[in-house]
This record gives sequence, structure tokens and C-alpha cells, in this order.
Amino acid sequence: MYRAPFGLVCLAATFAFSSPVLANEQEIKRGEYLVTISGCNDCHTPGYFLGKPDQDRFLGGSDVGFEIPGVGVFVGRNITPDKETGIGNWTTEQIVTAIQAGQRPDGRVLAPIMPWHAFAQLTPEDARAIAVFLQSVEPVSQAIPGPFKPGEKVSTFLFRISPPGEIAAAAPK
Repeated sequence: MYRAPFGLVCLAATFAFSSPVLANEQEIKRGEYLVTISGCNDCHTPGYFLGKPDQDRFLGGSDVGFEIPGVGVFVGRNITPDKETGIGNWTTEQIVTAIQAGQRPDGRVLAPIMPWHAFAQLTPEDARAIAVFLQSVEPVSQAIPGPFKPGEKVSTFLFRISPPGEIAAAAPK
């Protein structure tokens, strides 16, 4: 009966047990890359739109909302794995569904400013990599206000999205 040398057995066991971790690290790095080039930081990190992104609260939710006339004001949510104020209770599949289909686990549709229609074109592997990365970042405990219905008092800075010509018509003469 042939017995493999102990060193060969240890080497084989190391590869067998470390390859999922290595694959997960590669998936996380891919997700980080995709989050970076997709601009997720822009709408989901406080201070970004004010010229001073707060990297201590990276992806912890914005402090600026987008107003869409007749629809409301939407503030970029906390997309860190914080269980109270973020997406820490969402599964990987639920995050992928939100990214690609625009639907939260509770059935609500994401704000129209979220470009999920574009993200629907991601490969399943890339969408999963983003979700896995989001689950790996440092949780940030930060409740985000809103969404606000039309006419409700807004407690954040906001960007107003106006139809063409509306700004010129509202400008002082």
C-alpha cells in the first residue's frame, strides 16, 4: 500500500481548505473594484456631495437627498452590514436582487435615482461580488432619514431634479 509523504498530504490539505477563502478574497476584491468604478461611494458615503467624503463612515449613507418632483426626496441609504441601520440582515441574494431588480427584501421598489436598470446588466458573478464586498465592509451605525413624500419637511441638503425649462422659469427676473 502506497502512503503519500506527510508534507504532500499537508500541502494538499492546505490547498483544499484555503481555496474557498482565496476565492472569497478574490470575489471581495472584485466587488470592491466594481463598487469603486460604479460610484456607489458617491451616493452612499456622507460628505461626498459636499466635497469632503467621510471615509470613516464609508457607504454608511448620504447626507444629501435627491428631490424628484411629484415623487419625493431620496437619501442614499446605509449599505454597510450594520444590522440596525444598514443591510446587515439582508442575504447575499437579497442584495443582488436590490442591485439588479431594484427591489428590497420587504418588497419596496428602490428610489428612481438608483441605477438598478444599468446594474441589471451585470453578470451574476459581478453582482454577487458586489454583494459579498458590501457584506465585508466595516459596519457603520447611522440611520438615514427619509424617504420623504412630496411636501414633507426634508431634514437634509438636497439636489433638485427639475424638468427642462423649469429652472429658467423659476429664476428671478
